Amino acid sequence: MSYYIGVDVGTGSARAVLVDDHGKTIASHTKETTTWRDHDDHRIFEQSTNNIWDSISSCIQKCLAESKVQPSSVKGLSFDATCSLAVSDFNGDPVVVTKGKNLGQKGDRNVILWADHRAEKEAELINSTGSVVLDYVGGTMSLEMEIPKTLWLKNHMEPSLFTRCQFFDLPDFLTYRATKDSTRSCCSVTCKCSFVPKSGWQADFFEKIGLEELVQTNYMQLGAANGEVLTAGKPVGNGLSKQAAEEFGLVEGTPVGSAVIDAYAGWLGTVAGRYKEDGKLSDAIPSIDESRHRLAACAGTSTCHIVQSREGVFVNGVWGPYKDPVFQGWWMNEGGQSSTGQLIDFMIKTHPAYPRLQKMAEEQKSNIFAILQNLLQKMKKDSNAESLTELTRDMHFYPDLHGNRSPIADPRMRGSFVGLTLDDGLNDLARKYNVTLEAIALQTRHIVDEMNAKGHSITSIYMSGSQAKNIPMMQLFADTCGMPVVLPFDEGGAVPLGAAMLGRFAAEAAQKGVQTMSEEQQGELLWDIMVKMTPPGTIVKPATSGKEKKLIEAKYKIFREAIDIQYRWRKQIEEAMN
Repeated sequence: MSYYIGVDVGTGSARAVLVDDHGKTIASHTKETTTWRDHDDHRIFEQSTNNIWDSISSCIQKCLAESKVQPSSVKGLSFDATCSLAVSDFNGDPVVVTKGKNLGQKGDRNVILWADHRAEKEAELINSTGSVVLDYVGGTMSLEMEIPKTLWLKNHMEPSLFTRCQFFDLPDFLTYRATKDSTRSCCSVTCKCSFVPKSGWQADFFEKIGLEELVQTNYMQLGAANGEVLTAGKPVGNGLSKQAAEEFGLVEGTPVGSAVIDAYAGWLGTVAGRYKEDGKLSDAIPSIDESRHRLAACAGTSTCHIVQSREGVFVNGVWGPYKDPVFQGWWMNEGGQSSTGQLIDFMIKTHPAYPRLQKMAEEQKSNIFAILQNLLQKMKKDSNAESLTELTRDMHFYPDLHGNRSPIADPRMRGSFVGLTLDDGLNDLARKYNVTLEAIALQTRHIVDEMNAKGHSITSIYMSGSQAKNIPMMQLFADTCGMPVVLPFDEGGAVPLGAAMLGRFAAEAAQKGVQTMSEEQQGELLWDIMVKMTPPGTIVKPATSGKEKKLIEAKYKIFREAIDIQYRWRKQIEEAMN
């Protein structure tokens, strides 16, 4: 039996899974990672690649020990991670990204997390250029991407220190640390680093925004000199280095597949799957063409929405189209919500009744979400409401407390709430929890509607991530978007499973001689691996109630109006200030 390891680095933890040929999880371990905040600047989120790597090593070692699988039986591994900016020198030593006297010096805090919003001015400059790179990020580059953050470092770091730096999207740093080979992935450089499909790096763009150093060094600081990048799963270098093999407890030279951003691993781990309905497994084996109709939603702290297409589809406010991030010859678009799981936690924990909710959960030996759901069901029954949407019909929440990623692509958007009362009790907390889920679902529909309006043909949503465990929320997604939602066999495991699939692809492609394989052969191999290794999921169908549909349509109209109102009010205030 052959085994494969997938490593997923999320916002707050690292996870390793050991799977067999069928995608069955043999062992899995998770370890928290450290995030540093700045109490005087809410925009700052920083991490450490050393801390992340130590967590990964611990998780892999524990998987091997628990499973008793021999290291020689692990035939391949790969990584996925958040799209965060990792900075090192050319020896691979971490470089501090924290503002102040240590910026640019060697030191642990060397990752600007995806959620970090310090580069707002840099993003504004980039978005004023009219460069072709903007065409491939929905018309507006997000301050969460790597080039605005790199420009922030240039603007705040000593020039001599800046030129000593290498800049990685975090998934690529992990393959670099594992193999000593700095070849970047197509997924990372195309999706987050302004590498334009077909034409590559744009010298005039980098020179115009003040990053001429990158051009002068032939983009060595970005690690993709001469445009050499790898599509997902292609073997990186000579596999695991001696040092990394010792740290993981694996065999030197074990193939390492080119990594992907975590949401793309969620896409890999879900969209090729079949599903069970009423306990019966669907008969049809999906073809790669079916992926055009399946939106992968990877929902954790934030949510990413990914769909594949044969041709590039340009959608305002939606990232992409990206060419070859996973399959050669295919394009992808990526929508997203900057704060979803994080938003739910914030709305619950900042409510005055939260301590009472915690106490009730402890007394009933339950969790806060089950308590909230029970409260909602009781209120629904007591008020003779047909649905929870009817229960919260007079509450309207616009959820962009951390700016809008898609489809407006405006980091200045903020949240708004209509329907407040002089109520700070548990019932009020439950209602606000429900209307938060509702707002996230409405925004998902907004993204799907924009994608389909521009040329996609999405007919179903394939979920992964922690939010997929929340069945009432998944029903709300199905009802709001008017399409089935497919839940993975293991909500949290779908993402590292996607990485493990790339480890298997690296092993089999290396064995078959990847250089001699055509694009089509490589695509067939990867899709076949995805089909074989994706466990069956379950389907949540949209409700058919006429009243519920009318309520959702009314709520959606109000949701869209809230956007227009915020822009109108912003303009009025700006006019008054001027």
